[in-house]
Order: sequence, then C-alpha cells, then structure tokens
Amino acid sequence: MKKHLLILSFLIVLLGCKNEITPSSEEKRDAIKQNEFAIIIHGGAGTILKKNMSDEKEAEYKAKLEEAIKVGYAILNNGGTSQDAVLKTIQVMEESPLFNAGKGAVFTHEETNELDASFMDGKTLNAGAVAGVTNVKSPIELAIKIMTDSDHVMLSGKGASVFAKDKGLEIVDPSYFYTENRFKSLQRIKASAKTELNRDDKKAAFYDADIKNSKFGTVGCVALDKNGNISAGTSTGGMTNKRWGRIGDAPIIGSGTYANNKTCGVSSTGWGEYFIRGQVAYDISAQMEYQQKTLKEATSDVIQNKLTKLGGTGGVVALDKNGNMSFEFNTAGMYRASMNDKGDLVVKIYKE
Repeated sequence: MKKHLLILSFLIVLLGCKNEITPSSEEKRDAIKQNEFAIIIHGGAGTILKKNMSDEKEAEYKAKLEEAIKVGYAILNNGGTSQDAVLKTIQVMEESPLFNAGKGAVFTHEETNELDASFMDGKTLNAGAVAGVTNVKSPIELAIKIMTDSDHVMLSGKGASVFAKDKGLEIVDPSYFYTENRFKSLQRIKASAKTELNRDDKKAAFYDADIKNSKFGTVGCVALDKNGNISAGTSTGGMTNKRWGRIGDAPIIGSGTYANNKTCGVSSTGWGEYFIRGQVAYDISAQMEYQQKTLKEATSDVIQNKLTKLGGTGGVVALDKNGNMSFEFNTAGMYRASMNDKGDLVVKIYKE
C-alpha cells in the first residue's frame, strides 16, 4: 500500500511539472537586459520612396537624423537623464526645416503654423503636452515645462504661449516657422482641392504625394537612461491644410506618446485621428503589461493588425525597459534611427 502511495505521489508531482507554463525562448531573450541605455527616433512616416528621393536629399535626411540621435546618445553615455536626451534630440529636429516640427512645420488652411508636442516620464507617469501654439520656438521644451512647472498635463493656444513666456522659454515671431517648401505644398493641396486639373502622370503624382503626405512628418524620440528610466516625446506641425484648430495624436498622451518604466516608451507618427481612436502608444504598453507580450509582438499587433484594420497609416518607434528597440510602420517608409549602449548606429528611411 505504501509503495502504491509513493508511486501515485511521484506521478502527481511529475504531471504538475509538465503543466507549468514555460516561457518561450523569445520571452526569455526579452527578459534579458539587452542594453544598459539606448535611444530611438523617428522623423515621420509616409509615402517615402527611393525613386522620388534624390541622393542629395537622402544624404541630408540621414545626416540630420544621425546628428540628432548622437546628441541624445552623448547625454545618455555620460550618465544624463532620458528626459534631457529626449529634449535635446527632438530640438535638433525641431530646428531643421526637413521635418514637420518646429522650423519645418506645415501650414494650416489659414496659412499659419500651429505646433503640438507631448512628453511623458516613465518613472512617475507624469506628462506634459501643448497644442496649437504659434510663437514658441521649441514646443517639446514647453511640453516638458508644463509637466514640471504646472499642475496640468495639457495647455493650448494663447494660454500656452503666455505660460511659455512666463517661464522664460524662447518666444519667436510666427514668421520664424515659414519655409518656402511647406508653403508651396499648402498651395498645391488647396489648388488640387478646388480644380480638376489636366495633368500629365508626373505632375499628378507630385500633387498626389503632397495630399497623401499632408498627414505625416512628426518627429519623436524614446530614450532609456543608465538609471533604468524611460522617457518619450513627440513634436509636430500637424496636418497640412488643417482647419478649425484641428489637433492630432502628437499631443495626446496614450495616442502619440506614452512611457512606463514597467513596460516601454512609444512615440507615434501618422494619421493622428486613427492613432487617437486606437490609443496606439498606450495599447502597446498595455499588451506588454497585461498579455506579457514582447515589445516586437506588441508593436507589430498594434500597427500591422489593429491600426491597419481601422484604416490608419503610420508607425511608431518604441523602446522597452530592457533596451530592446522596435521600428514598426505600415507605410512605404519612415525616417528613423537608433543607437545602443555600444554606440552602434542605425539610420534608415525606406521599408526593408
């Protein structure tokens, strides 16, 4: 009898061991610290095709992406905070006319520039955002200042400008944001909306590209510092020809930007209305937290499955608590770059 009980006990233990949930090899890899610190950026997603890009313009974009990310990398490598790295990196892109943020912001229907930005701290879940400002040189700096120096998360329009001035941020004449290229894009879109032109294929493609890309060009950055803190930020001029004070996803926490030290940081770019409806940035974090998905699994599901089914286009850059990085987009291209703690640099534009 004792012998039978002993055998039965052994079988119960054996069956119990077999029923234990064993993590996949991918989950095991994801649990390992990949990078002590890392940084990842985007400069917008859309119909970016090599056949439409000159060698000179491609080199210009790649050089600016490299310049921007190296600024953030140097801060992280020297023990600086992810907040500072995100701020300084995005400011490089805000000051470049190449991107739809800051100096290169697109024009509204009324031929003005209205700027949006947001920032989130993964350690505290504190956040700041700004929408519709016209005279603040660095919207991302204003978003961070709203987070650190006010009781609010989002300010907009004239009130946000007053706050920026009170806090000593640089105020510029709205003409600072004027660029001939962006202004001409607005005029082409207005013209194409009014008149059905007799166009040859080349000219038609030129107009169509303007319309398709009128929703894209946002810049963003996610960084993980040596203390394990994640920060994410996003800055944009919004959509060309936007009207009625339209606000997209970039200043919406959970849509355009999200950061949580428990999971990841995310910055989005694309057709903002769909990113808002899908709460894209937060959904990636939620899938990691509640479904134990890896960063790659979560970003792929949200962008390639859920966003695409909604009809949305665009992408994200994301970075998890272990230093894993993900570029995910459902468009023809996305200006993007990353650097890990070893200094390995990746700069890409097209889908590969």
